[in-house]
Amino acid sequence: MTAKYEAAMIFSVANGEEATLNLKEQFNDLIAKNGTIENVDDWGKRRLAYLIDDEAEGYYVFYNFESEPTFPAELERKAKITDGVLRIMVIKK
Repeated sequence: MTAKYEAAMIFSVANGEEATLNLKEQFNDLIAKNGTIENVDDWGKRRLAYLIDDEAEGYYVFYNFESEPTFPAELERKAKITDGVLRIMVIKK
């Protein structure tokens, strides 16, 4: 049984544009391997409402996907231990 989810991610821009795009592709591949991606909404570089890890800007990406109910917890776990990920939030639609 699968469910639909949305993952909002903010990547660090401090390491450069290439590192940010690599992170985006890395999580895109991870989600595609464990589910079905319906849409990727790339907002790009935006100013943060408050500093996160002393950074004032972040790269916003929203993934809409369908997967097994156990995958979102694994996605959050991998995002939290990956350098360059400032924030992640996964919600069930």
